[in-house]
Amino acid sequence: MSALFAVIGNPIEHSRSPLIHQTFAEEVGIELTYERIWAPVGGFSEAVKTFIDRGGRGMNVTVPFKVDAFELADQHTARAQRAMAVNTLDFANPEQILGDNTDGVGLIRDLAFHDVPLTGRRILILGAGGATRGVLAPLLAQKPAEILIANRSPERAYGLVEEFSANQDETTLRGCPITDIDAQPFDLIINATPASLSNSLPPLAANVLGAQSVVYDMAYGAEPTVFARWGAEHGARALDGLGMLVEQAAESFKRWHGIEPPTARIRALLREQIEQ
Repeated sequence: MSALFAVIGNPIEHSRSPLIHQTFAEEVGIELTYERIWAPVGGFSEAVKTFIDRGGRGMNVTVPFKVDAFELADQHTARAQRAMAVNTLDFANPEQILGDNTDGVGLIRDLAFHDVPLTGRRILILGAGGATRGVLAPLLAQKPAEILIANRSPERAYGLVEEFSANQDETTLRGCPITDIDAQPFDLIINATPASLSNSLPPLAANVLGAQSVVYDMAYGAEPTVFARWGAEHGARALDGLGMLVEQAAESFKRWHGIEPPTARIRALLREQIEQ
C-alpha cells in the first residue's frame, strides 16, 4: 500500500498539490497517494486526527489553516518557528507532530530559477501578513541591502521590523504605510497582499520602478495578475507565484521522502494547464 499524503484547506477543490506531488513521485520512482481534504473553519485539528488515524504520513496546509497547523504541531523547524505558521506537517511520529514552513524556500528558489539577484539589492514587500512573515527570514538570509515592508496598517509592518531585526545587521529593515513608500526605484517588489485575488492593485506610484526592476506577485492565474500587468506596463520584468508553489512543494516532498525532486517538468505542465 502506498504512503498517504494530503493537502488541507478551505476552499481546496482547485488545489494543484495532488498533481504536483504525483508528478514528483513519478520523477523519482516512488509510489504515493495524495488527496485533497476540505475542513470547516474550527475543524482543522479533528480533520488532521482523522487523517492520521487513516495512516496519513504527511500533510500540506493552505489557507486558512497555517496558524492552526503551527499551534497543532508538537515540534517546529527553525523556519516554522520564525514564520509562526506551518504549511507542512510530518506525521512520521504521530505522537510528536513536526511542523515546517517551506514557503520562504519556495520563493528564494523561484527567484533563483528566474535569475533574480537578491544580495545587495533593495526590496519592497507589499503587505505585512502571514505571507510576508513566512518569507522574511529567508529573504534576509540572502543579505539584501534593504527591505522595506509597506502595509495599509503600518503597525503590523513596524512589528515585523522589530521582530526580524534582531540578530541581523546585514540588511536595513524598515516599515511604512503603503501610501508613503520611498519615491525611488526598488530592484524587486513583492506583492504579498491578497489584492490580486480580487483583481485590485495596491496603491503604488510608478516611481518605485526602475529600468531593471522586477515585480513578483505571489498570486498566479491563467492571465497575468493586475499587479504583474502594472509592472510590465511600466517597464519592469513581471513574475508570478506559480514557481513558488512548485518549489515549496518540492521542499515538502524532500521533508517527507528524503529526496529532492526535479521541478522543471511540473513547472512546464502547470504553466501549460493554467494557460489553456
